[in-house]
Amino acid sequence: MDRQPPRITSDEIDLYVRTYYSLLRSSGEVRVRGFEEAHIYSNTSLHSGARDLVPDVAAFGYSAARLPACMPHVRLVVMGQSHEMFEAAGFDVTNWRRVRTRGRRRPLRWDGGENLAGFVTSTSDIDDLVPITTGWQIEWNKMHRALSQSAIGKQLAEAPPDAPITVDLDELAAALGLDAHAVEQLRAAFGESWDFGLREMARREADLSFRLLAGSYSQYQRAAQRWWGEIEPTYLQETAPRRRPVYFVSSNTHSLSNLLGGYAVAHRQQIIDFVKRRNPENLAPALEHAMQRGDEAETSAIAYYLLRELIHAEDKQTEVQQFDAESGIVTIESPGKIDVSAQQIELKRLIPERMDPRLRMDGLERLRDSDAVILNIDYPLGMAAYHHLSRLGQGVGELRGVYVMGKAATLNGRVGDAMISSVVHDEHSRNTYLFRNCFSAADVQPWLREGVVIDNQKALTVLGTFQQNREYMRSYYSSGYTVLEMEAGPYLSALFELANPNRHPRGEIVHLSNQMPFDVGVLHYASDTPYSRRQSLLSKSLSYFGVESTYACAIGIVRRILQNELQLLGRAG
Repeated sequence: MDRQPPRITSDEIDLYVRTYYSLLRSSGEVRVRGFEEAHIYSNTSLHSGARDLVPDVAAFGYSAARLPACMPHVRLVVMGQSHEMFEAAGFDVTNWRRVRTRGRRRPLRWDGGENLAGFVTSTSDIDDLVPITTGWQIEWNKMHRALSQSAIGKQLAEAPPDAPITVDLDELAAALGLDAHAVEQLRAAFGESWDFGLREMARREADLSFRLLAGSYSQYQRAAQRWWGEIEPTYLQETAPRRRPVYFVSSNTHSLSNLLGGYAVAHRQQIIDFVKRRNPENLAPALEHAMQRGDEAETSAIAYYLLRELIHAEDKQTEVQQFDAESGIVTIESPGKIDVSAQQIELKRLIPERMDPRLRMDGLERLRDSDAVILNIDYPLGMAAYHHLSRLGQGVGELRGVYVMGKAATLNGRVGDAMISSVVHDEHSRNTYLFRNCFSAADVQPWLREGVVIDNQKALTVLGTFQQNREYMRSYYSSGYTVLEMEAGPYLSALFELANPNRHPRGEIVHLSNQMPFDVGVLHYASDTPYSRRQSLLSKSLSYFGVESTYACAIGIVRRILQNELQLLGRAG
């Protein structure tokens, strides 16, 4: 194995990162135009059309999905770490409207006018929000210039503000220099704001500004403390020992509860009837076909995926949570006003008959003697993972396992594959971590039919989705790195500190294999293939296609936890 830490060879990416951090040190507003040149010449893979005159609608759509629908109103984006910090700067964000995005769980507040507040819980939020906003503005202004020189653009600009508009899509495509598919991508990017967004785009160019409120590293730690402070009362027992053993999982808030709680299985007919009535995402034929074939795995996957549609359409969130609570599953939504929800799952209260059949194993009835819990969190973004696991590690009793499941780009696989790495290079710490991953292909492949499991891989934790170009990826690929993701490195930095009396080093090769007194497992499912014409991140959502690999990884994690706990109970008995 190559024991040398990899070296970045992309000066353009390094220059881009240095540019926006140096400009954001200003105490005043910084115009996004100041970032545009470095953004364009970084040759980022997610915005490869930045230099072209023709709009890169895929990059615009990617950015729009990670920004709120109010962006056409916004002039100033203010970034800060806490409500107190915003208020001290004169922004009364407590009374501003909460707004959300389709592709990021970031707390955002909008004053209804020109100001948008973004709460940052780590440097990764800055590395994410700045390039996304810059890419959005570049493409908005390309399309504005094209519309301003066309008849349809002048018609849109003169339309009354609140009047519905009727647009000839062929004429719009001609004005923007796009094909029909790109126009559909543009409609999807605006979503429900299509009329307003298109009208505003025709009327004016975007001239956004950023302001980064002076913050500190300790503020990130305080945010993690607020987060843990609202989880801890649920975790603590009234009787001794108050701090129970913990299996920590970073995944999402649906996989483990669906597998262990059993609501979707118990209410399958209700979900089937809903799908037949509504046909969400055109999945009714697929569900019907799976049922006719007697394909239990695919039927369950579709039911799990569409349960969220049923919850939202028929307001069943409370009913589902009450059902889950019977199995000891409690969800804490956005603790500390941070969008990293958590779930506590008491192993002794699980009901084996309700579990997904793929979790069944001998001896599950012995779990009633367990005092351990699973603490599952909605995976944080980038460096926030370090802060959250560090704080959780300080607050719990015995850690019996740390399991990380998340999305990643693959340089050698396909969308829907699963990847298992035992080497992670972290761009934040510049450390290369070597560790013993408790998972192998045999733990996941039985639950995955369409995709394949690739183990013994090397993963790269990147600063953000925009901070790579083809030269950068080629450099790491030549060193054997095939998995690009955002959380494993920060988690491993936190793990180092949980097992050692000192802070994690920087720029070193760090051997964790013999240091961890508990299980460590890292699983990724492929959501992007950047070497194949920007197939997925830009052109489509992972959506149902990614459900199989998501649940295959989740099944592997839950089975590992159950097996370990039953083994411990067997020894104790």
